[in-house]
Amino acid sequence: MPRFLLLPLLLLPLLLAGCGESEPVALAAAEPIESGDSCHVCGMLIDEHPGPKGQAFLDKQGSALKFCSTAELFAFLRQPENETRLSHAYVHDVAAAPWPKPDDAAFILASEAWYVAGHDQRGSMGHTLASFRERHHAEAFAETHGGELYAFDDIDLDLLARLSRGELGGGDAMGAMAGHGGGH
Repeated sequence: MPRFLLLPLLLLPLLLAGCGESEPVALAAAEPIESGDSCHVCGMLIDEHPGPKGQAFLDKQGSALKFCSTAELFAFLRQPENETRLSHAYVHDVAAAPWPKPDDAAFILASEAWYVAGHDQRGSMGHTLASFRERHHAEAFAETHGGELYAFDDIDLDLLARLSRGELGGGDAMGAMAGHGGGH
């Protein structure tokens, strides 16, 4: 085989290997909660209420939908028409932000957070989910304030309904989870 054909043939697999790979798309950063921002679900002014907040980015959308609580965020995300459109979402890390007025610097990816439901702290809509970057912080919170530990994928509409009815709460944070698959 002539030499001038050998080099292109050797380079061809390298060139083709790079064709199928695309650069990962950078996730839009969490946006600050500003005075006057209202909850996408209930319309309440977000910065007037305690507890962790949330925001969601849907496909082909440049700005965040903001929520006055993590419970409101999940009520929106778990609707069938929204689940498939989610790009990513953020929640406050309660271990890094004061409950009465969470700091915008404490937003973490909701899909990577640990959640405590049924604790004794209240958010804008009453019962809400306390969100944490680290599992051990969530466990310590549940030990102090009660509640049950959940991962992102464990939070569904049934859990949110039980939370809103006050059926979750107090007592043993880990023991009650065995009956409904929340054991993490």
